[in-house]
Amino acid sequence: MSTRITISLPDSLLATLDQLARKWSTTRSGAVAELLQSAKRREIEKQMREGYSVLAEIHQADAELFLPAQVEVLRNGN
Repeated sequence: MSTRITISLPDSLLATLDQLARKWSTTRSGAVAELLQSAKRREIEKQMREGYSVLAEIHQADAELFLPAQVEVLRNGN
């Protein structure tokens, strides 16, 4: 489903939009949709990087906590 909207852009941004639409062989609407999808994708990627960073910190803390116990098990097992 598509909804028609009206937006106002400075002439310089309209010229940029027209250039992108030509480059991508699409309409102004198609170019705006592609730009918004790209922005959404970048935001999701940013959130994923932040999430993975937090997980890495948690895994590092777990490793530091449990590694001495694992070393002790290996020492006593041999």
